[in-house]
Amino acid sequence: MIKSFLKPFNTVTSTQKQARWRIVAGIALTAQICSANTTIDRYLDTSLPFKERAADLVSRMTLEEKVPQLINDAPAIPRLGVREYNWWNEGLHGVAALGDATVFPQAIGMAATWNPDLLYTVADVISTEFRAKHFENLHRFGGSDWFAGLTVWSPNVNIFRDPRWGRGQETYGEDPYLTAQLGVAFVKGLQGEESHYLKTVATPKHYAVHSGPEATRHEDNFNPSAKDLEETYLPAFRATMVEAGARSIMCAYNAVDGVPACANKQLMNDILREKWRFDGIVVSDCGAVFDVYEQNNHGYSKTPEEGIKAVFDAGLDLICGDAKEANHIHSAVKAGLITEQRLDESLIRLFTERMKLGQFDPRDKVFPKITAAHNDTAEHRKLAQEVAQQSMVLLKNSDSFLPLKSSIKKYW
Repeated sequence: MIKSFLKPFNTVTSTQKQARWRIVAGIALTAQICSANTTIDRYLDTSLPFKERAADLVSRMTLEEKVPQLINDAPAIPRLGVREYNWWNEGLHGVAALGDATVFPQAIGMAATWNPDLLYTVADVISTEFRAKHFENLHRFGGSDWFAGLTVWSPNVNIFRDPRWGRGQETYGEDPYLTAQLGVAFVKGLQGEESHYLKTVATPKHYAVHSGPEATRHEDNFNPSAKDLEETYLPAFRATMVEAGARSIMCAYNAVDGVPACANKQLMNDILREKWRFDGIVVSDCGAVFDVYEQNNHGYSKTPEEGIKAVFDAGLDLICGDAKEANHIHSAVKAGLITEQRLDESLIRLFTERMKLGQFDPRDKVFPKITAAHNDTAEHRKLAQEVAQQSMVLLKNSDSFLPLKSSIKKYW
């Protein structure tokens, strides 16, 4: 039999060839099983806490593998089974920029409903559609591109005070209390209430004192009074972090009291990390780290490496920006401006949240009932119509002011 198996391959029939391949495959598989370590790698052990798994995974990475993971467009690490992942996604009033999805009224319109319960339901639907689209758009090996991930950079809980800010419609308006209540509802709806996994990661933005004007957002500095900071600009962030448990937050382009928000230790460390006990991810607005060292913008640091030191010293974890920022991180480590241990702190936070999203666990354990068919359903469209109806505000035409009389002076 052995002699028959060892006959030259070109002297046997196709049926015999197939049989031989099956035997060879079986021998290889058996050898692999016999030689395999009987203990699973800790980062793949679903019985362990997410943070412990993340720490184990990070400990296995080289510096060259770690640094690119700190940029929003994070590459794969094939030898560890880490799939490529782009952290950037938007969902202010529906899943953005990835084909058809249920579209709800703009945030400023939903705020006009004065209905936190309704916003919770809206966000729950949006997170379902994020999951549906995520599964539908995964790469062959499980990775995901821009706008196909599960880390949602929403809601926008800035206070809308300046009409020159072209994105005021993304906010819930000028009222700190209403913004806080709606922000809490939206965050809870996005993240879900499943006991083990997060449905998505919510990211309230832009922390803090960010509300225009749009044209100078990369260089503006604001000096709010202590009272205005505490009573106007921080309540919604505090509520979404402390009450709703948001797992991510985005720091703003502008400076506060002369220090860029993403390098501002008072905002990022003293208030966010220490006072509010936040242990999740801080991500920069896109290009905000560049603004820290760019001399035509804030010019807060003289070099990119010093800018990297400033933001990571303040508590930043993830840079949304050009891939060249990875080179600046690497240079900052080599120059001794920042330690690899400090990078590990951020990486553990980042991979903890990816694990909470189920990215390292079997698909049948992570929201298995949500499929691609759960996107833009008739039920979801019906809800969008209801929200639109509740957002409508009827103004009384006092003293027959409308229509405007021809005698009223016009300036256009």
